[in-house]
Amino acid sequence: MNLLEEVEFREKWTQVEEMFIQRFNKKPDMEAILYLIGINELGDVPKKEFTKEQKQDLMHIATCSLLAQSGYYEYDGHDKEGWPHYKLVENPPAESLQKQELLLKQHIIAYFDEE
Repeated sequence: MNLLEEVEFREKWTQVEEMFIQRFNKKPDMEAILYLIGINELGDVPKKEFTKEQKQDLMHIATCSLLAQSGYYEYDGHDKEGWPHYKLVENPPAESLQKQELLLKQHIIAYFDEE
């Protein structure tokens, strides 16, 4: 990423964070953002609390949905409870945690640009 791309990326990421701050009055971490994207992808959310396992499932759904933008996953339909499922098409690059987070942030920016 060159300097101009990095500046543009940081500006867009700040806009995403600001959107969450305006809506929830606090700056979210990556897990919170993934959780909320997962809920959005689930759609018709029940009025009950999610279990710890369901929260992890929601973050997984979000990650799959985000990485589907680059063809790493493909939507595979909903199960009988209405939860979306994805199948792995290609493994994302095995990168450092920092680069993995950057990849997710880029996809999160694109996700909210589409909304």
